[in-house]
Amino acid sequence: MDGERGRDLGVSVQIDKLNNQVVNLQKVLITDAGYKHTLGAVRSLGKKGFYVIAGASGKHAQSFYSKYCNESVIYPDPRDERRFIDFLLEYFQKNKVDVLLPIGYLATVVISKHKDELLNYTKVPVADYLSMRIASDKCQTMEVARELGIPTPKEYNSIDDIDTYPIVAKGIYESGQIRYINSAEELNRISLSNHILQEYIPGEGFGFYALFNKGEERAIFMHKRLREFPITGGSSTAAESTYDPELKELGLTLLKALNWHGVAMVEFKKDSRDNKYKLMEINPKFWGSLDLSIASGVDFPYLTVMMALNGDVQSVFGYDRNVKFRWPFPDDIQHILANPGSTKCIIGEIFDKKAKSNIALDDIKPNLIQLYQTGSIIIRHIRNNDLKYPHGKPERKA
Repeated sequence: MDGERGRDLGVSVQIDKLNNQVVNLQKVLITDAGYKHTLGAVRSLGKKGFYVIAGASGKHAQSFYSKYCNESVIYPDPRDERRFIDFLLEYFQKNKVDVLLPIGYLATVVISKHKDELLNYTKVPVADYLSMRIASDKCQTMEVARELGIPTPKEYNSIDDIDTYPIVAKGIYESGQIRYINSAEELNRISLSNHILQEYIPGEGFGFYALFNKGEERAIFMHKRLREFPITGGSSTAAESTYDPELKELGLTLLKALNWHGVAMVEFKKDSRDNKYKLMEINPKFWGSLDLSIASGVDFPYLTVMMALNGDVQSVFGYDRNVKFRWPFPDDIQHILANPGSTKCIIGEIFDKKAKSNIALDDIKPNLIQLYQTGSIIIRHIRNNDLKYPHGKPERKA
């Protein structure tokens, strides 16, 4: 009996130590656990020893399956703004969380809007709502950029102003809501509510990324898209770290003008007609190619959390260049199905030890979820007959 009591006491002591360790760990709640870049953030912070709480509005989010996810939370859809914020407030009242790290667009904008409420319970390293409103509204973003002398695509105030095709109809808010239009007849067939009309910019996509602390840069990074989906222009399915002083200057100028705080991506295309960068949009949050930044030596999730905890962080302005990174599921699979000519290049990268990917053999469960979800995504594209050109195909005039 005494021996059994001794063993029970030993187990109790071990449990107490474990519980104390969990309490003492700095806890970070990361939103949008279904996104690939959330998985990158979860892995990054988990490896650094943080207690990671991943949240999503659905129960099958890929980051829930990561070994670096200590706890999962299912919250209301951020589109239901008040319910979402009330859920977070109630959660923080019952659970100590040191930093709230939003990842997705909707969550980031809503959290920015209600930041003052949330700051009563946790650190929230996102921009103030005034800056966020400008950055998340393409009309306002372009207006600020033009005032700063940053090149932007030509805009059309009405259908009568359009002098050449193709043009691009872009949703004013959020990324990815675009449609390529090749004629007046095609334009008349679609709804243009909440869209802006711009000239089509041919060329390669580039991104400038930064972490700001109350208007001052603390970390920077730049990349070039190697492949994307949709193939006419979309999220990177493979990208490469790069550096260009001109790109850096344009990105810094815009974000400093907004007195930015937290992370942001400024997206450009390098116009093949005049070789100049043209602003596409500000992505006022963490970006889809976050893994590449981390692999190149700029760990934005870690830097952002440390800045939130300590008030500031040591600047990181250098990083490895020419690092290639790819996202196989579903990104590169979609690209290769839409553009079979890229097959040889993609196969070559699989066997290139210098080309990295987000497949982690020591944390494979999220990748298996990605693979499973890829099948559903491909089937949906096939049913909608939009695998190759889901946004339409820009047909450049001779």
